[in-house]
Order: sequence, then C-alpha cells, then structure tokens
Amino acid sequence: MRHRQPLQVHLPECTPRTHGPVARWIGRSVLRLGGWRMIGAFPAHRRLMILAAPHSSGWDAVWGLAAKLGLGLDIKFMAKAELFVGPLGWLLTWLGGIPTNRSAPGGLVGEMTRTMAESETLWLVVAPEGTRRRVERWKSGFWRIARPSDVPVVCAYFHYPDRTIGVGEVFELSEDMQADIARIRAWYRPWVGKHRSCD
Repeated sequence: MRHRQPLQVHLPECTPRTHGPVARWIGRSVLRLGGWRMIGAFPAHRRLMILAAPHSSGWDAVWGLAAKLGLGLDIKFMAKAELFVGPLGWLLTWLGGIPTNRSAPGGLVGEMTRTMAESETLWLVVAPEGTRRRVERWKSGFWRIARPSDVPVVCAYFHYPDRTIGVGEVFELSEDMQADIARIRAWYRPWVGKHRSCD
C-alpha cells in the first residue's frame, strides 16, 4: 500500500531542525517508495527523550532515518565513539549521531545525562528494548537520563501491519522508575513491529 502523503506530523516552533531540501526529498521518497507514512504530533519541548519501539528489525533504522530526514528533524542518537572515524564518522555525525564513551565518569548514562542537562535544545531517540530480540525487561538508561534532566518522554512506534511510524503519548516521569517503565511499556502493547510486539 502506497501513501501519497508520507508525512502527516505536527511540528512545534521549537522543533530542532537540520538538513536541506535534497535530504528532505530523499527521506520522503524512501518512505513513499516503501509505502510508509508518519503521523502524530511532537510536543513543544526543547529537550525531549524519544522512545522508538517495538525495535525488532534493522529495517526500523531505515524507515526511522527516512522519516527524520523527510521532516528535517535534528534528532540525535547515541553511538560508540570508536565508530566516528573516517567517512563513517562523517555520515553518523550528519545523521545525528553523538559519540559516547562508556569509560567516562558515571558511564554512558552519566555522560548523556550531563549532555542533556547542559543542552538548551536536544531531542534524543533511544530504543528502550536495547536489542532487536524479545526481552523480558527494558533497559532503564532512558529513564536514568531523562528523569534527572527533568525531560519528558514521548513514545514513537513502528506499526508494520499498516506501515506507520507514529508519535504518540507524552509521559512525565515520576520517582518510581519501575512503575514508569511498566506504564510506558503497557502503552506500546497495540503496536506490532516487523517480527514482534512489545509484549
């Protein structure tokens, strides 16, 4: 099924933007050719933790990056610092990659918490499952970055049955990490990835 309007997303004025018209055309073309669309509305926050789930296939990155390019969004993601060398490093930086050092004081979470807290504008995307395989427990890194930085969490989902990437619920985090992760994971239950859901 092909969608004539692949991007039906509301963007607030504070949305971090990047990329030019050529990159936006490429992103929209990839979505259109794949029959994908993106729907929903991003909240008006300069700092935002974006969750992407269910993450069950390498294709999630293809469609997610196409949507990011198509909208011209400056959404960041984390990658190992060792990857940021040569042409690959240039490409990762252009796509929004942030080099991370796991040996930094406080580890990866500590490093990203400082980066988030010190940034005036930062939209960061994380796959809470941490792997494409089914997991019993989600990684807590997103919570441990967002909560100390007082950053809300917005849930973006992949729904392969109708080839939709959606921007959905916004969660304000509490002091109870396990309860927050449980209610966010419960919100994801209706959405089905390429190989599985979040259940």
